[in-house]
Amino acid sequence: MKIKEIIAALERFAPLPLQESYDNAGLQCGLTETEVSGALLCLDVTEAVLAEAIDLGCNLIVSHHPVLFHGLKQVADATQVQRCIRMAIQNDLCIYSAHTNLDNAEDGVNFKMAEKLGLIDVQFLVPKTVVVGGAQVRGGSGVIGYLPQAEDSLAFLQRVKQAFGVEALQHNPLLERPVQSVALCGGAGDFMLDDALRAEADAFLTGEMHYHTWFGHEQDIQIAVLGHYESEQYTREIFRDIIERVAPQLPVYDTEVVTNPIQIL
Repeated sequence: MKIKEIIAALERFAPLPLQESYDNAGLQCGLTETEVSGALLCLDVTEAVLAEAIDLGCNLIVSHHPVLFHGLKQVADATQVQRCIRMAIQNDLCIYSAHTNLDNAEDGVNFKMAEKLGLIDVQFLVPKTVVVGGAQVRGGSGVIGYLPQAEDSLAFLQRVKQAFGVEALQHNPLLERPVQSVALCGGAGDFMLDDALRAEADAFLTGEMHYHTWFGHEQDIQIAVLGHYESEQYTREIFRDIIERVAPQLPVYDTEVVTNPIQIL
């Protein structure tokens, strides 16, 4: 099977038109006519991840975050991005990234987060449609769903910590009413807090939130912030499911490199 066939499967699930205007999802570097030897799944592309792919005999890396987010004016060794691109080209590695198109896809990143929390009746928080090949494709930003039974805010926060295995969870003062409806957005999702409030969600979960965004909602909504990496850690499960459906015999690996640059003391 050729690399381009794996990419086609990824793009059927998360079409590129679903990505945000600022994004650079899609092929990052490499030749897609090459036969795929194996796929390494990751959130971030680093030199350590590239070395891991080489050691495993994989010539395809599928990442969530694009390594080429901003344009390069040179390819040398001045930055990590430049070194990664040089290393990939020198070793005939293909890098493909599904970023905000996967965030905005049905059953994408936010639906996976909702699944891990045990939410039911999950829907897009802000739905939208795009045209792909003449057909309308449903997508959207964030999701909202419901706990099977309402629970107090402390129990909800403990549920979040357990589901995502986090050492620390940021939150605002405990909500003095039960939590059942939960809005969420992985990654840097605080731009969706107002949408969660308009939807009258009891709780809002995201990966990052600016300091001043926290103010003024003490008993409006229970806010919980996981960390960017932590909120998107299960994205690799989505990649694996897509690839194994079209190439069940292909060696597929989750990276063992923890690329989260933030550590907690």
